[in-house]
Order: sequence, then C-alpha cells, then structure tokens
Amino acid sequence: MSGRPEVLFPLFAGLETLAGIGPKTVQNLAALDVEKPKDLILTLPQSGINRRKRATVQGADLPGVVTVEVMVGAHRPPAKRGGAYRITVEDSATSFQLVFFHARGDYLIKILPEGVRRVVSGKVELFDGLAQLVHPDHILPVEEIEDIPDFEPVYPLTAGVSQKMMSKAVNSALTRVPDLDEWIDPNQKTQSNWPDWKDAVQTAHEPNVMADLSASHPARERLAYDELMAHQLTLALARSKLRKAKGRSSVGTGTLQAKVLAALPYTPTGAQTRAIAEISQDMVDEQRMNRLLQGDVGAGKTLVAFNALLTAVEAGGQGVMMAPTEILARQHLEGLKPLASAAGVRLEILTGRDKGAARREKLAALIAGDIDILVGTHAVFQKDVEFSDLRLAVVDEQHRFGVRQRLELGNKGIAVDVLVMTATPIPRSLALAQYGDMDVSVLDEKPPGRKPIKTALVNMARMDEVVDHLHKAIAEGRQAYWVCPLVEESEVLDLSSAEDRFKHLRAALGEGKVGLVHGQMPAEDKDTAMAAFQRGDTNVLVATTVIEVGVDVPNASIMVIERAEHFGLAQLHQLRGRVGRGEAQSTCLMMYQAPLSKGGERRLTTMRETEDGFKISEVDLEMRGAGDLIGTAQAGLPRFRVADLERQTALMAVAQSDARKLLVEDPDLTSERGQAARVLLWLMEQDQAIRLISVG
Repeated sequence: MSGRPEVLFPLFAGLETLAGIGPKTVQNLAALDVEKPKDLILTLPQSGINRRKRATVQGADLPGVVTVEVMVGAHRPPAKRGGAYRITVEDSATSFQLVFFHARGDYLIKILPEGVRRVVSGKVELFDGLAQLVHPDHILPVEEIEDIPDFEPVYPLTAGVSQKMMSKAVNSALTRVPDLDEWIDPNQKTQSNWPDWKDAVQTAHEPNVMADLSASHPARERLAYDELMAHQLTLALARSKLRKAKGRSSVGTGTLQAKVLAALPYTPTGAQTRAIAEISQDMVDEQRMNRLLQGDVGAGKTLVAFNALLTAVEAGGQGVMMAPTEILARQHLEGLKPLASAAGVRLEILTGRDKGAARREKLAALIAGDIDILVGTHAVFQKDVEFSDLRLAVVDEQHRFGVRQRLELGNKGIAVDVLVMTATPIPRSLALAQYGDMDVSVLDEKPPGRKPIKTALVNMARMDEVVDHLHKAIAEGRQAYWVCPLVEESEVLDLSSAEDRFKHLRAALGEGKVGLVHGQMPAEDKDTAMAAFQRGDTNVLVATTVIEVGVDVPNASIMVIERAEHFGLAQLHQLRGRVGRGEAQSTCLMMYQAPLSKGGERRLTTMRETEDGFKISEVDLEMRGAGDLIGTAQAGLPRFRVADLERQTALMAVAQSDARKLLVEDPDLTSERGQAARVLLWLMEQDQAIRLISVG
C-alpha cells in the first residue's frame, strides 16, 4: 500500500470542509492540536452536563444546571447602563428570574416575548433566597426541546472556540466516520467486550451519564487501546526489522565467565543470574539481540554486561562498550579492568583523544583481533575503525539512544547483538512506550553488602551545623560531595552560587581540602578536579549537577544537596546514588529552604522514605506526567489523545503482546487483519511504521 487508504480520505480533509468551521476557527483549533477531522473525532468529551428536563427548579440541587419549561413574564430592563436585565419566568411550581448583562433589550424581547412558553437550560443559583438563572446556555421554543441532549458532552476548549462551536464541529466530523475492518484480535475483543471502531467513536461522543466518561468504559478503552496498539505495532515492526537483519549465533563456552565469578568477593544476585541467562540465550539465537538491561544505581549492571561481552569473546569474537562521554568511557574502563584481568582478556579504550601512532597501533590490534573488548565513545564507529569479528555492542544509554539510533547501528552492516544499559529506573508503562521494540531484563535486587544510605532533611538555616559535621567527617578521612542548586535565570548566577559556596567551605575546612566543578569550566579543568577528588587529594567536591552522571568515588560517603527542593525526583535519586559505594555508612543531607511547596515536600519525603528507584519513578510519573518525565521530544514518546500512559499500563502491555503476536503470524501484514492493521497505522499517522512496511 503506497499511500493513505481511500476509506480514510474524509478524515484527513481540511477542517474548513466541516460545517460551521471558518478560517479563524481552523487557526484557533490548532492550539488543541486539532488539524483535521480525525483529530476532532479523537478529542473526546472530558466531562458532561446533565440537562434532563425537570418540572420545576424547586427542590433542585442548587447551584446546579436545570432544564425546565417556563412561561415568560415581565421584562425589567436595567436601571442604569451595564446593569442587569431581568425577566421573571414561571415553571410548574414557582417563579424565578433570568438575568442578562450587557444584553440588547430588543433581542431579548424577540427571543423571550412575554406570555409565551420556552425551554431554558443553564446554571441556577440562589441569590438572597431567590432562584436566578444568569445567561442561560439554551433558550428554545418548546417544540425544539429535542435539540437539548439529556446529557451534554463537554469538550476541551481553547481561546476563540466555544462549547457550541466545538460540539458542532465534532458532530460534523462524526458524519464522516467510516466502517473499518477489525484490527483487534477477535478473542481480545470479545473478552474485553469492546465495540467495533465506528460504534466506539459514536458511543464515546454520546455519553448518557458520568460513568460513560470513564477510561474503563468499553468504547473509550477500545479507542485508547487502538492508539497504544498503533504505537506498539510501530515498535514491533522496528523490532522485527532489527531481528530479521542477519544475526549470528554466539555460543559461549563459559570458561572466561567462570574465572570472573571465581574472582568475585560475592555471589551474583538472583536478578543478575537471570539477566545473564536471558542475554546468553539471545546471543545463541540466530536473530539479533535487541535487549534493554534496566537496573537501579548499584544494581550490578556492569557485571551482567561484562558477562555478555565475555560470551562474545568465548565465541571467538569481540565486544564493544560505548559510553556517551569520555569521562564515562574511562570509568567503564576502570570498572572493567579487574574483571578483565581475572578473565585474562585484553581490554582497550578508544576515544577522540587517541591520535597519531598510538591510535594506528590500536586500530591495527583491533582488526587483527588482538583486542578482545573495546571501550569507547561514539568514536568507535568512525570509518577507519574496523573490527576483526565484532559480535556484541553494549550501549550505555544516558537517554540518547532511541529507536532510530538502534536501527542505525543495525544498518551499519554490523551484524551485532545490541545490549542497551540504562541506570534510570523507568516505570513499566514508560519502559513499554519508549523501549517497546526491545526485550527487557530488569535488575531489581541490590548486590549483598551495599549498606542503605541514611537520608535526612535539613533546613538551610542550620548550615553551620552541616559545615561542622563535615569538618568532623573530613578529620576521619571521609569525602563528601556538595551539590549547589542550578539557578534557572542565568549561568552567571549559577557560577557565583557554586563559587561562593566553594569559598565559604574552603575558609571553613581548609585551603587544599575543597575542589570545584561546574558547567562553565573547560573539560580538562573538570577532569583535573574530578581526578584530584577521585585520588583523595581533595576531601570535598563542590559541584553543580555535572557529577550526577556515573562518576564513581567509593570513598565518598556524604552527599549534601543544597536547596534540594529545586531538583526533580529522578535527579535527587541519581545524586544520592553517587555515595554508598564503599565500606563506610553513607549519608545524604537534603537541605531545603522553608516553607516548602506541596510538591517539594512530597518529593523530599519520598526520597527520605525509600531508596527503591522504581518506586521513586512511579511517584515521579504521578507528579509530573509522562511527557515531562522523559522530555517528549527527545525520547520520541508519542502524544496520545485518548490513552493515558500513567493509568493504562496494563492496556499498553496487552497492546505490546498483541502487536508482537500479529507480526509473528503475519510478518508483512498481508492477511485480512494485517490489512486492517495497516489502515490503523495510517489512521494514527505512524509514519515510521509505514516506512518500515513499505521498505520491508
């Protein structure tokens, strides 16, 4: 199918082709991301108003919306300009007033002539014991009462678009809804009691009671599922393309891995053992591995990744581990060195710094197969870098490695298995949305011997006590991080806040004891300051948040976060994870400026109560919403109109397994249901998927 299917044309026509929509409204609707009739039909009512007719306002729940038939009585124009224009009306039991401001009398006399019967609907309030209806929403002749729905859907609005215009536009768009063939698995549909697509759309826009607006209503749930299914189909297509690409079977012998395990001072956790087994199985398979290794700070991802790299070496090939920055690549190198020497394999690093003869020498060793495992930045994929037999790429993903990069890696003609590691605990629903094309291994246990970190909240007013506490700790040879808040307004202020704190601490703790790292420093100076702290030459490192990514100093056991309420939960969790890596009992002091906002208080108490990154990420998701948590743009997280990522995780999981199952049964989407699924992809504008099908 080369272009959009004809059955969808009416839904993708211009908005101005709908009844009652002019160029101005088209502009205004763009603020709701509504650009075509399809967007309107997926903009569902967010609430509703009960407009069932009553005989009288008497006994109604006031203030509240009442729809009632009345006899129009006397008009009382305002005494002075801009005052209220009042009309007395009588229903079957009592009289009350209709009130208008800035209304033209001649117009009111025309639509509400004295002595006739009318139906009025709107919010009635009591004012000095008298019922009043200010600016009725509807005023109709009795014979047109059918025009007022018993339950009126209320749509999200934007400047220049009224409820009336919106509902007229939606109703006009609904006349174009076609019958579409079913893309949902028949068993899934029956089991969930979902209507056909067209019926679901109609029903969702015609609620009868408040309960019809709930996300779990079959019509709404089905429409949410359709969005999630389209997204998961895109990811599943990407996954099957990655897997279809020629892979190789790498069968490890286990000899090198056994040496590493024998050298470890502890036994791997159940989660580590499970992840290692899942990865080995993927590597044995002919298909390409595309797996995510997700683990909290300190869950022992390095050991798991290194075992995978050893499997590649045991199978006679090479492995590469990529990090986003030079400093992290060097750190991976340090972390892997002891494991590599235990296994007796050759480990090298390649970054942008390698120049001239040294670089040529490494490249020669690489192509000769003398280097078993290479650590590096993205520089390892430059043209002149050739491997003898590369089988596994481990990517340390500080969120910069989306579906597109994963496909690119495969397109380099490198038939490698890919293992992506992330240290950011992501709630399950987001993991499904962001990494739905991958298989996921989760490390949810901490290796033995890691002591919990004591976390305390300290008012900024007690700064002197904190500095005293540091003084004592330094005397005992301990090291501490001191994180300064980022000042939003300007980098200059940022700098001054970090520099002021640096001077203050240097004066209090002694000249050579304190180092400083901030965003404005040249990279070399940063590395120098970090290295001095790593060696223990300085005891306290004052920093803006540049230290949150992966720097490891086992002797650092105190983390002070100044103005902690300014940081997000994920950031606080990452910062705290910088300590607690060595023998000593670690503490994290979160200093805050009173009074705390509600959100600030909830973030800090969450941090105090738990160290579980997955729990913290769930609270974060609940507080911030999905788009915010990942930063929608860079992560390619879809914008759903109906589905709610935060509350419909289970539905997302069903969509994922359904999408994968459909592609197993019908890889090219050519069956009847496959063809229907293609229409769904066009309907939901999943361009990436459409490209993958047309290429495939």
